[in-house]
Amino acid sequence: MDEQFVSIGKAAKMLGMSIDGLRKWEAAGILIPVRTLTNQRRYRIADLHALMHEDVTGVARDTRCLLYARVSTKKQQEAGNLDRQLGRLTTFAAEQHWIVVAALTDVASGLNEKRRGLQHLLTLVQEKQAAIVAVEYKDRLARLGFHYLESYLHAFGVQVVVMDHEVKDDQQELVEDLIAITTSFSARIYGKRGGKKIGTTVRQAMATLAQEGNSV
Repeated sequence: MDEQFVSIGKAAKMLGMSIDGLRKWEAAGILIPVRTLTNQRRYRIADLHALMHEDVTGVARDTRCLLYARVSTKKQQEAGNLDRQLGRLTTFAAEQHWIVVAALTDVASGLNEKRRGLQHLLTLVQEKQAAIVAVEYKDRLARLGFHYLESYLHAFGVQVVVMDHEVKDDQQELVEDLIAITTSFSARIYGKRGGKKIGTTVRQAMATLAQEGNSV
């Protein structure tokens, strides 16, 4: 293999994905590597660039899109939820014949305004790199204030496309987000240590309520 190919580790880093996510993409037929004589995966750099569409010169802006996927916890990411979400978005974009400029991800609460992936997305929007932002559910982009964020993106000529408009019912994730915002506000009032202590208390109370609910 020459410099036109990279290992699965480097390919995952280029795409901002996990190695397990690339294996799942291979099984789904989204991105197929070649194999060395020792049966190691090697990915064509040209295929990776095509998937990321880093060079979009001459491509109409109204077909360029940014994919955004998010999960709240590391546990959800390790369970493959983030990779599956990104895979569904990639398939959706291909069906619409959109050019994917970047696939951005976050492992953070939907109430967190300082998400790195979201900040990168806003930078690309400001640079007019795309005309579409695709998300699976509204709450992937923002748990609260979705319409404000949507209006901001519209000001740059960007349309937000939501794959599934039905409310995503994930009780555990909502609980995590509520704990996150409680901890954040408590930290502002009582300091960082006090915020963590109150957050822990809220988490324990929620766990007790859940156990009582299951026993009824």
